[in-house]
Amino acid sequence: MIGAVKPTIVENTMKNDVILQVQDLSIVYQTPRGDVMATTDVSFDLRKGETMALIGESGSGKTTLSLSFIRMLPNSARVTKGKILYSRDGVTRDILEMSDNEIRRFRWSDCAMVFQGAQNAFNPVLRVRQQFADTAAAHGKTDKAWIKQRTLELFKLVRLDPERVYEAYPHEMSGGMRQRSLLALGVLLDPQIVILDEPTTALDILTQRAIIDVLKEMQQRLNFSIIFISHDLALAAEMASRVATVYAGEIVEEGSVEDIFYRHRHPYTLGLIRSVPRLSRQQDELMSIPGEPPNLITPPSGCKFHPRCMFASDKCKVDPPPLVEYEPGHRAACWHTDKVAAARIAFAAQD
Repeated sequence: MIGAVKPTIVENTMKNDVILQVQDLSIVYQTPRGDVMATTDVSFDLRKGETMALIGESGSGKTTLSLSFIRMLPNSARVTKGKILYSRDGVTRDILEMSDNEIRRFRWSDCAMVFQGAQNAFNPVLRVRQQFADTAAAHGKTDKAWIKQRTLELFKLVRLDPERVYEAYPHEMSGGMRQRSLLALGVLLDPQIVILDEPTTALDILTQRAIIDVLKEMQQRLNFSIIFISHDLALAAEMASRVATVYAGEIVEEGSVEDIFYRHRHPYTLGLIRSVPRLSRQQDELMSIPGEPPNLITPPSGCKFHPRCMFASDKCKVDPPPLVEYEPGHRAACWHTDKVAAARIAFAAQD
């Protein structure tokens, strides 16, 4: 059991509905070849009951960001700048300044993370009930009757046969059942934030549909916030209320689902959306983004996207664009948002 600890409290400058505020977060991985700049000056707010999707290519820094929120970055990672402020019940703390005991209490009871690949998340030699009991006990919950009742209620919520799954071993369940069990385990201790890292990877399309439906129902019933990490734009559009496009460790655009998918202002967001096949069009080849993500040990000068951008100018090669708010809640980092808007309108007109 974890003993009582005195929380590290910071001045609360957050709005009432904001529960997580990331301020200018920069993270590097130390390697023999040099420091890999995994994230650079990332800032955003997460509100209570909100779903925030982080979208982008593999290696863009999405998972690094999420791991920093629960202080589970590998030993080679180092936070060089920024704060991660978390607020609950009127108390605001910097996650990066929490003691070991504080961060242990924070994980799972305040913020839980559901990793991709549910087949690797459970101990294969323990029954599912034991793994739920161990998680609860690690956070001071030792009432066996409460643990069993809570576990069975959550299994029912995620549309599983409670008694069957409670006594099962992980190998006795399908991939979809394991994923739903993992979702139930994530909310066992009523966290305010649940981080989902590609929760439908390796699942068939029907099982993905079931997982998404379960997630929506769980969020409605339990009122937690979600950080949803994905490169699947369709899932992000359906799950999220807000979306942040991540490129080369930076948030290059952020806004509501409608802003990002219908009023986007960054060429990388435009490229991601154009690369998705559409039933309304007949085309033999996908419209991919040219080039490849930059080397984050020696990233390009100016805008990191400029070597792949169709609108790049000399200014883009020298001056990194700031993340500017163009409409309320809609931010983008680009010197040529007008050209992106014109290309977006032309692309939409082809439907």
